[in-house]
Amino acid sequence: MNAHIALNMLSTPVWIVLPTRMEVIFANAAAKELSSGIDLAGLRHGSQSAHAEEHLAAYLPALRAREQVIEIWTVKRDGQTTPMSCRLSLLKPDLNTEEILVEGVLSSLPQTAVQPHGDQGGHGFYETLFHAISAPMLLIDPANDGQIVDANLAATQFYGYSREAFCRKYTWDINAAGREIVPIMHEVAKLPGGHKPLNFVHRLADGSLRDVQTYAGPLELEGRRLMLCIIHDVTEQKRLKSELENAASRDHLTGLWNRRHFLHLLENTHRQKRRNDLNYCLMLMDADYFKAINDQYGHDTGDEVLTLLAKTFEARVRETDTVCRWGGEEFIVLLPQTNLGNAASLAEYLRSAIEKTRVAHLPPITISIGVAQHQSGETAENLLKRADAALYRAKNLGRNRVALA
Repeated sequence: MNAHIALNMLSTPVWIVLPTRMEVIFANAAAKELSSGIDLAGLRHGSQSAHAEEHLAAYLPALRAREQVIEIWTVKRDGQTTPMSCRLSLLKPDLNTEEILVEGVLSSLPQTAVQPHGDQGGHGFYETLFHAISAPMLLIDPANDGQIVDANLAATQFYGYSREAFCRKYTWDINAAGREIVPIMHEVAKLPGGHKPLNFVHRLADGSLRDVQTYAGPLELEGRRLMLCIIHDVTEQKRLKSELENAASRDHLTGLWNRRHFLHLLENTHRQKRRNDLNYCLMLMDADYFKAINDQYGHDTGDEVLTLLAKTFEARVRETDTVCRWGGEEFIVLLPQTNLGNAASLAEYLRSAIEKTRVAHLPPITISIGVAQHQSGETAENLLKRADAALYRAKNLGRNRVALA
């Protein structure tokens, strides 16, 4: 508490974040003023934000090794949206309670531009090195609206522009963000170098988009303070990572989200409820006498029944609702911005739809449903317990019915 009082006295904006939960647990007065009405996702993913990792927890190994980690956050100054550089550091080394300290940089950092030794000789060395490196490299003049001063051979091959054409372009010509990239570029130009690369989306000459990681460092050449940008194409890596993450979050049989992903969604919804006081409900559903179906018709038929249930549920809920396989023959639905009455109506609609479903080679199917609305101050775990208790009450009352918690 004393530490928080001290941080509140600072004019520098400071946030303390739990990276595993992506949650701000403290913001000093200066930080609150800059982030008023903007949550952590808005700060990190706003129109003028840039970062190296999608999730803050991915920085933990680098922060433990005391590497320099900088992100650019979207904040508001004097009512205007603007980018701000933020230094990240590890506040607590305990693996169970690691916290990240995010410190906003309100003014330009000291710039230590690299300058080639000598005049003509240094320039010649730069030219040789610049065009020999196989990674795409661009030389940018931040003071001239981000004009691209030079491009090496690898850059011309990657982007599909000639060197001459490149030198008539600006950073906002190749960045998918367009001119919104200009204030971000000026913020990056203040950095002294040595930080991790930042993620952007760049447009090639043929109009296609590529995910790139861009490292920008200062370079002084012929009396001009420029930025040397090294570009790495990470499109394929991001696609594979996304596919792996998606596969890890899906149920292999039904294709629905699995329990792990559902708990993540529930935690996010729970945080939104605390911030915005929006109602939400859960529906826990169970196929009646499913063991008998497996025993009498075989597990292949049981799998077909589960797949049919999954498709029926997904086809009949709202786009904002999320259906997940909870485990075995149980399914769960998250209903954001929904009160108990509307949730009960949807539950009865689903129960009736399943009861009326007939497939020639499958046995008749019915479901029991427990419905619960989140109560003020209630934990997500207790909400799940109440939905589970309502489900078992529906079963004890004879199955093929809806019970409310």
